[in-house]
Amino acid sequence: MATATMLDVGQFVTPGMSEIVQKTVEKKHTGYSYGGGAMEDLLATPAYVDLMMRAAIQTVDPKLPKGYITVGRSMEFTHEAPTGTGMSVSIQAKVTEVKGNRIMFEIIASDELGEIGNGRHERVVVFRDEWAKKVQERLKPVQRIDIK
Repeated sequence: MATATMLDVGQFVTPGMSEIVQKTVEKKHTGYSYGGGAMEDLLATPAYVDLMMRAAIQTVDPKLPKGYITVGRSMEFTHEAPTGTGMSVSIQAKVTEVKGNRIMFEIIASDELGEIGNGRHERVVVFRDEWAKKVQERLKPVQRIDIK
């Protein structure tokens, strides 16, 4: 993975930074759209995880210099309570640590009835063009994707 070794990430991202993503649960966020589950009117776990990652991205990516982005490295989460269609879900991502080009987040999710889950997420700051070249190189044997 390309690294942002030339960039002092700590100049742009600091512990305590946070962002909240709010979304009303629609049919596209349910098991109906993800091809599984008997509970087709509830927030699907993949959609829940997507919102967690979006909250983390929105917390830090806009603060980085042009050309730098974050990519996901790891995630650990719980999905403890159901959220139905029409309900509002709020996901708060908070930076807990910056180590080199790695950023760690604590994430808390809730709806109108209370907390529905939480997690930890790690993202890595990369220079997009360098990262895209490494992706191209790795995928060259299968030649299916052209990263632009």
